Amino acid sequence: MNDKVTKFWEWFVANNEELTMLSEHSQEKQQQLLEELQRELTNYCDGLSFEMGEQTKNGRKVVFSAEGDVELFRYVVELVEEAPDLDWWEFIPFKQPHGKDLKVHFEKYYFETKKMYFQFLENEEEPDILGVRVALNMPEKYDDDLLVGVYVTLEALIGEFDCATLLGYLDVCPVPADLDKDGFAPLDKFPEFIEWFKKERDK
Repeated sequence: MNDKVTKFWEWFVANNEELTMLSEHSQEKQQQLLEELQRELTNYCDGLSFEMGEQTKNGRKVVFSAEGDVELFRYVVELVEEAPDLDWWEFIPFKQPHGKDLKVHFEKYYFETKKMYFQFLENEEEPDILGVRVALNMPEKYDDDLLVGVYVTLEALIGEFDCATLLGYLDVCPVPADLDKDGFAPLDKFPEFIEWFKKERDK
């Protein structure tokens, strides 16, 4: 086992009880523990992040992410594969899909998937590369965070792994007057489209 993996999980096990009871600590103590966890994760691999789920009757989930950086995916996989078997904990590689009819807030932008549409941009020269144009109600003035926010919304729909490994091109446009004529489909159908795309690609 990688020494850095070992050190991370040794720290986690040593702080297991404190992390399990996270919500019972003061805000200051919670912040301290989460910052320490991020510091240990960065010591293992710079560029990884985590999301700590709420405590439930079945325990607590931790999602480890490479923030869409495919070159770091193997470190996420290694970390989760080497995770200890701890009661009340589930360790998950990569951000998972969050379902449909989503409302996503990113920076100053707010996205509702039920008000968004997508168009498949096929590239005959590179058929394995997925191009997507997303139509939405765009403000008159916007910056690069709008496109990043749309990417984050797609990631929430289909998960980090598929978004990072399949999506090769993304742009945005205002919602056209005739969606059907221009080949747009509701964005909430994007997960179904992704499954179709993967099957076609693998034929």
